[in-house]
Amino acid sequence: MSRSTTHTTRPPLKGRIPGGTDGRRMLVVGFIDKCGTGLWSTAMALYFTYVTGLGLGQVGLLIALSGAAGIAGAPLGGRLADRFPLVRVIVCTQLLRAAALFALLTTDNYPLLVLFSAVGALPDRATNVLTKLYAARVAGSDRVRYQAINRTVSNLGWTLGGLGAAAALAIGSTTAFHALLVGDALSYLVMAALTLRCAEPPAPATSRVAAASTGPAPTTKPSNPWRDRGFLTFTAGEAVFFLHDSITQVALPLWIVHATEAPVGLAPLLMVINSALVVLFQVPLSRFGSTTDSARRLYGPLAGLFAIGTLALTVSALGGRTLAVTALITAAVVLTFAEMIHTIASWEISVALAPDDAQGAYLGVHGLAQSTQRFAGPLLVTGLVSAGPLAWPFLGAALVATAAAQNRLVRRRLTGPSLSVPKVTVSEH
Repeated sequence: MSRSTTHTTRPPLKGRIPGGTDGRRMLVVGFIDKCGTGLWSTAMALYFTYVTGLGLGQVGLLIALSGAAGIAGAPLGGRLADRFPLVRVIVCTQLLRAAALFALLTTDNYPLLVLFSAVGALPDRATNVLTKLYAARVAGSDRVRYQAINRTVSNLGWTLGGLGAAAALAIGSTTAFHALLVGDALSYLVMAALTLRCAEPPAPATSRVAAASTGPAPTTKPSNPWRDRGFLTFTAGEAVFFLHDSITQVALPLWIVHATEAPVGLAPLLMVINSALVVLFQVPLSRFGSTTDSARRLYGPLAGLFAIGTLALTVSALGGRTLAVTALITAAVVLTFAEMIHTIASWEISVALAPDDAQGAYLGVHGLAQSTQRFAGPLLVTGLVSAGPLAWPFLGAALVATAAAQNRLVRRRLTGPSLSVPKVTVSEH
């Protein structure tokens, strides 16, 4: 009897990461990005308070104005990526982010601080769109898995940067604040150098036309997302879903303090739980969005998770320390899974609904959903905290209704000619 047997060996780690060498290199770029961002964003408000001497109202206005200016970054970045090489556009955004940060060191003048912050917000908001576009081009049918890996790596980078910021803030000197700002700015220069080593991925319109025809390229105007009512409606629904960011980062800490008997120290613990769950489950969950149709079916469980999470927030205010802690941990866990499920569906469907001839423009418009939420979301959830426990079920109902509407909208689009890519299964490697 033969002793030879066939063993299925697991590919090495680099073989399980889509996109080849350039894809892995861009993951390193993303990790460095979040390390630097974790250094600066944690200390930004304190820098403007203690180093430049701004008052509380001035700091709030500066952050709000720069956030409003940053909303234009997503569509602008997407439009540029359709007209110029994607890698070069990414490098330009990195250099602009570095220049804006270095400029903050040169002045204490309030209008200039607002201007430099707003200039830095434009490429910052464009980064998510450009990263998604790069993933779609370099990873192809494995784009959802690639984005899941990228998000996991980014969370690790953010955590590491936050720990570095905490160490610097413990010192609390002007030099320490300057070090955080310079550290973030230098990270963008390192990222630009690494990005320049990445090859330009093929644009989908170019590769599709070349494969389908040997004649001259069509001369019709590219699709315009601003005239695509269905896609604009989809983007509006996405902005509602992205409220999970503001609920987790803004509402939960405020809710703990103002409406429950839970200890204040629970707030950072809930953020740790959020990050840990993303690191552990984002990649495994990505298999459930491996095709456009399977991603659409995620709207069902997404609605259930939002309903449970918002009800748990209401229960946390009913009284009692133990009940509050239990309900808040439940809400944090459930809403984190809602966040992961939504991002998987969002990655796949937004790319699938974007025509090849205007993929960057469409993803840029889709990026408005997250940018707008970052600006308006904190205001909305702060109002919900002020309104009291009964406000959360109303928000949950709105989220469930939005999920149902998105499901119908995407299902109609999938049966029409607007789908940009064939339904493909993500390789598990």
